[in-house]
Amino acid sequence: MNLLIAKIRSSPVLWFLALVPVTLVAAKIKPESHTLLFALSALAIVPLATLLSHTTEAIAAKTGDSVGGLLNATLGNLTEMVIAISALRAGEHLLVKASIAGAIVTNSLFMLGASFFMGGLKHHLQEYNRDSARLQAGLLFLASVALLIPSAISKADATPGAAITGPLSIGLSLILILSYALSMLFSLKTHRALFQSAESSEPSEEHWPMSLALGTLAGVTVLVALISEIFVESVQKAAETYGMTPAFVGFIVVALVGAAAEMTSAFSAAVKNRLDLSVGIALGSASQIALFVAPVLVLLSYVIGPRPMDLQFWPGAVVMVLIATLTAAFVTNSGRSTWFVGALILMVYSIFAMTLFLMPPR
Repeated sequence: MNLLIAKIRSSPVLWFLALVPVTLVAAKIKPESHTLLFALSALAIVPLATLLSHTTEAIAAKTGDSVGGLLNATLGNLTEMVIAISALRAGEHLLVKASIAGAIVTNSLFMLGASFFMGGLKHHLQEYNRDSARLQAGLLFLASVALLIPSAISKADATPGAAITGPLSIGLSLILILSYALSMLFSLKTHRALFQSAESSEPSEEHWPMSLALGTLAGVTVLVALISEIFVESVQKAAETYGMTPAFVGFIVVALVGAAAEMTSAFSAAVKNRLDLSVGIALGSASQIALFVAPVLVLLSYVIGPRPMDLQFWPGAVVMVLIATLTAAFVTNSGRSTWFVGALILMVYSIFAMTLFLMPPR
């Protein structure tokens, strides 16, 4: 505990952790002050994300970057899961689908591209394990196919397509969950040697005990989920004040804030030339959302929602997810990165953001 207190005292960014209880209290006292809650919750997520970054590096120093990246992606995605479950209970299926698709695109393009860019500004050439990147890109492509099929059938023949969308979504969800479980068995057990981290010139400076790191990681993740829920509840009203469209909010803003904790870890690792951790967080989080979070939400909708949710996304979302997957697969094939590669990926993401801001999907 003394190590945690010392870390907070030595980092001015972590002093803003005081905003966390302020935000929680403000949400209880003034739930109608959407603009205030939007600003407070957005600021409160920053120090939580920074603290999560420190704990992830401490865990990765003991377990390896592959396991550290997986753990960070798993706990980081709890934020998206909490937000989506709340929306499911309210029957807001469009918001759930927008957050899922937005999280996949944001993680595989913005997080990955910004990691390459920030790491490349400090290091001339960076290397990472391309076998791990190929696995995650392959899983993302599988998920893209699963999202494409219900939409394609619905457009090809409306009447039979609508009749089988529900059962097809259940079957596809089970296939995706099974695929994700098999990928964990493959990468962490049977072929673990293939996914060892590339050499890093800057080892982690964190030396926390594993118990402290895991406890802090779990506690911060819960707080991030609570603050993110307040953010999502207030962002729609605040977006109207700032002139943002609902599509832009769901696909871009919510996805960026929901992934803030993971982004801080990925960016910090990239600057320290630990690109395996950055790639593991970015692509691992995207594939986990696509292959685990999304299908679990489909199955949960039959239990907690007013009506079942399917995997039929609107065409624009499917196209963006597919392009993001192909882009990630293309740029990570070499196992090397520079700042210019990151800049190109960010340009693709900027095209999506500008399109959604100007012309939201129906």
